[in-house]
Amino acid sequence: MESEIMEFLKGKKKTIDEAIAKYLPKNVDEKYIKWLLGKPSYEYTTKTIQEALSKPIWEFLTRGGKRWRPALFLLFNEALGGDAAKVKDFTATLELLHEGSIMIDDIEDSSDLRRGKPCTHKIFGEDIAINAGNFMYFLAFFPLIKNRDKFNEKTLLRAWQTTLEEITRIHYGQASDIAWHKGLADADSINEREYMQMCAYKTGVLARLAARLAVILNDGSEELEEKLGGFSESIGVAFQIQDDIMNIAPTKGWGKETGDDINEGKRTLLVIHTLKKADKKDAQRLLLILEMHTKDRKLIGEAINIIKKYGAVEYSKKFARNMVRKAWKEVEELIPGGEAKKKLEAFAMFAIEREI
Repeated sequence: MESEIMEFLKGKKKTIDEAIAKYLPKNVDEKYIKWLLGKPSYEYTTKTIQEALSKPIWEFLTRGGKRWRPALFLLFNEALGGDAAKVKDFTATLELLHEGSIMIDDIEDSSDLRRGKPCTHKIFGEDIAINAGNFMYFLAFFPLIKNRDKFNEKTLLRAWQTTLEEITRIHYGQASDIAWHKGLADADSINEREYMQMCAYKTGVLARLAARLAVILNDGSEELEEKLGGFSESIGVAFQIQDDIMNIAPTKGWGKETGDDINEGKRTLLVIHTLKKADKKDAQRLLLILEMHTKDRKLIGEAINIIKKYGAVEYSKKFARNMVRKAWKEVEELIPGGEAKKKLEAFAMFAIEREI
C-alpha cells in the first residue's frame, strides 16, 4: 500500500512543481515580475526576487517533501469527476501554504534540520526565511486571481473565503502549540480533545482545504464540502500523529533530529497519554525534561524511554487508525465508485501506516 501511494505522489509531483513554478519561477525575469505585481512605479530589480525569494524557496522545495496535500486535492477532484487541467494551478495554493508555514515554524521551534538539511533560516538567515515564508502565504492566493476567467464569481468568492478561513485556523493551532511548550498556558493538564483541536487546526487544516477546494471548484454542495473536509482533516491529523511517533521512533527516511519534540517541550498525544498512565515519579521526570528544552541526547533518550514504557506509541497508532476508519465510513457512500475512490481509502490508511 505504501509503495502504491508513494508512486502516486511521485507521479503528481511534476504537475504540482510546474504549477508552483508558474507563480514563482526558479529563474526570475522582469516579465514574470510584471505579470505577478504589475507595472512598477519606478523600476524593478530582478536580482532582489531571485536572491531573497526564488533562491531560498526553491532550495527548500527541491529538498523533497511528499506534496501530499495538493496530490490529495487532485485525487478528490478526480473522484468528483473534475477537470484536472482546469484546477491544476490550485495545487500551488496548497503547497505554498504548507511550505510557507513550515519555513516559519522551523524558526519558531528553533529547529536545526528539515528534510535532512539545515533549515532555511540556518542557511539564509532569519530575515530571509521569515519574508520568504510570508511571501509564499500571499502568493498562494494568486491562482484565485489569475484564474478568474475559468470560474464564476460565486465559486471564486467561496474558494477565497474558505482559503482565508483555513489559514487563519492554522495560526490558532500554532498559537496553541507554542503556548503549551513555552508554558504560557497550563500545558500539564491538556486533555486529548484539546490536543486534537490544536492538531486539527495546525495540521489538519490544509488537508481539509484540499477537499473543500475540490468540492467548491466543482460546484458541489456545502454539505458535501463539510463532510469530505472532515474526512480529509482526519488524514492530516493522522499524518501529524505518525510524525510525532517517528520523532521518537524514527524510520530510515526520517529527515529531522530524533526527539526534537522533546527538546521543544511539545505536548503530543504520546506525552498526554504517558502523563495520564505513568506513575507519579515517571510523570514528574518526563515533565521536568520537557520543561528543560534540552538538547542533551541522554536526557532526550530518557524521556523517550518513559513514553515508550507506557505504550504511548501503540496507543497513538491505534487512536489514529480508529479516527481515520470512522471518518472514512462517514463519507464512503458519498464518493462515486472507481479508481479514485480506492486511492482515497488507501491514502487514508497510508497516513497512519507510513514509515516516511
